[in-house]
Amino acid sequence: MNNTSYMLAIILAAGEGKRMYSKKPKVLHEVCGKAMVEHVVDCAKEAGASDTVVVVGHGAKEVQDAIKGVKFALQKQQMGTGHAVMQAAQFITDRDVLVLYGDTPLLTPQTINKLYKAHKQGGYNATVLTADFENPYSYGRIIRDNNGKVAAIVEERDANSEQKQIKEVNSGIYLFDGSMLKEALKELKNDNDQGEYYLTDVIKIFNDKNLSVGAYKIENSGEIMGVNNRLQLSQAASIMKKRIIEGHLLNGVTITDVGNTYIDAGVKIERDVTILPGCLVKGTSYIEEDAVIGPHSTISDSHIGAGVHVENSVVLESRIGEGTTVGPFAYLRPGNVIGKHAKIGDFVEMKNSNFGDHSKASHLTYVGDGDVGNGVNLGCGVVFVNYDGKEKHRTKVMDNSFIGCNVNLVAPLVVGKNSYIAAGTTVTKDVPEANLAVGRIRQENKEGWVKRKGLLKEEE
Repeated sequence: MNNTSYMLAIILAAGEGKRMYSKKPKVLHEVCGKAMVEHVVDCAKEAGASDTVVVVGHGAKEVQDAIKGVKFALQKQQMGTGHAVMQAAQFITDRDVLVLYGDTPLLTPQTINKLYKAHKQGGYNATVLTADFENPYSYGRIIRDNNGKVAAIVEERDANSEQKQIKEVNSGIYLFDGSMLKEALKELKNDNDQGEYYLTDVIKIFNDKNLSVGAYKIENSGEIMGVNNRLQLSQAASIMKKRIIEGHLLNGVTITDVGNTYIDAGVKIERDVTILPGCLVKGTSYIEEDAVIGPHSTISDSHIGAGVHVENSVVLESRIGEGTTVGPFAYLRPGNVIGKHAKIGDFVEMKNSNFGDHSKASHLTYVGDGDVGNGVNLGCGVVFVNYDGKEKHRTKVMDNSFIGCNVNLVAPLVVGKNSYIAAGTTVTKDVPEANLAVGRIRQENKEGWVKRKGLLKEEE
């Protein structure tokens, strides 16, 4: 029986990643909305690891700030994989230790669980995750004995012509008996051309002590793909994108153009949602059943209610209630909570506002720092004037009020229930319940004014 909960995961994430040509630490480059190292951390946790230690080095503070819910060990000088694991020695006890890498975002929890099962069933003291590569150049080759155990890992530079023909390679991912790993780390030496401590030497130490070393070979070698440059980052993103979209399709989501749809790894989508072409669904967005997103819409870190339709619009860090329509060409900036069966129409911009059930802002309106009740109608060209040059202020429009076209609501302001604001009014003081507010100059027609000014055009 699997019991991965009694397992420590050590993730090596100290490298600079020079081939990325970036100011950012390599492991913080994103694949489908998450830093690579976050994918690995999540993978270890989903596989059941009870504790996770991330070994940091280059850009240590940035990496530590980006990852939550883990412990850290610092590798001040990058002196090899064995040296990196040494830095986490204080966390190693008699429990199993899983060694992973912060630049392998495609590894899955299912593979870790299979590795763990093979490790236990084989009674191994260490188990290496391996894969067959058609072109194994530059990888360490797995040398097995007659019983199928790992007798050695031979690096490319040390391999003879016969060993170079071996297609089974070392992924660098291991599962160790913790107490035996801790002892072996004390025996590691760096007497090589690079002056580094290699984790592969731990396998040699285990074999020299007649400890049992096994291997679990995965079928999908793409899972152990390491990302070292922007090309590989793009390739990993393509694989992850396909994996994510296929998962949603199999769970009952309709995606009409998979080639032009981008969904981040942290997104949750219920069945019978339709995603139309040209959409980006990002971050931690949650979309409830029967919603229609798109075409050409961006949803980021937002909760979209059941039956909502978002068309040609941008929704950022907002919550939209059941049955509401958004767009086309609406822009919902962060901080909005929109009620049920509301309408946010074309060229409406909204930020940091509450917008009630069955309320409407049909077109060309700005709602900033507003609290709009239920059943409110905002006419074309309404502006919530929320900024006085120094501070932002809120406007409250209470239930069933009607705001006419081209109205300016100058905050701070309260418009009472069932009130009407006449078109073209600039409102600067509170409007009591069930009042009509008119704040414009009375119309006066100046007879003969055009002719007196010499502006009259005679007919030809």
